[in-house]
Amino acid sequence: MTAPRLLAASPRKPTVLFVCTHNSARSQIAEGLVRSRYGDRLAAASAGTEPGRVHPLAIAVMAEIGVDLAGHRARGIDELTPPAGGFDFVVTVCDSARESCPYVPARRLNLHRAFSDPSQATGDEVARLAAFRTARDEIALWLDEVVPVWLAEAAAAGSKFADSNGP
Repeated sequence: MTAPRLLAASPRKPTVLFVCTHNSARSQIAEGLVRSRYGDRLAAASAGTEPGRVHPLAIAVMAEIGVDLAGHRARGIDELTPPAGGFDFVVTVCDSARESCPYVPARRLNLHRAFSDPSQATGDEVARLAAFRTARDEIALWLDEVVPVWLAEAAAAGSKFADSNGP
């Protein structure tokens, strides 16, 4: 690991990028949850290695909790314009994205946290909705654990400190 470097102070919010294969469910859910719960303190984006479309059941289960994903679209990593200095946190949320994703360096932390793919659920709509709700709730619980830590670290660093992470 290279030595930490100081960055110019910035009034911007810390940023997080969620990466998944198709940017259709887990990464969209994570982005929507962060925007809804922490958007005043943390900017969120999501992208995929092979973007498809936002899954209608992801839109449905997020609407159940008051988060509107209807205007979201699946984006590829190559479509993103990272903030100046890059994303503070980059999180892969599925194993295939971790394996196939080009390395996206984070200013503070690159992290992998896999969640089951609800779009692979089989059965009737009730069963598939249950899989999407489970993924949503697992992602929400995890975010409620890690986001306060990220925000505390960013506040303690005063948006001046970045860690040069390698792949």
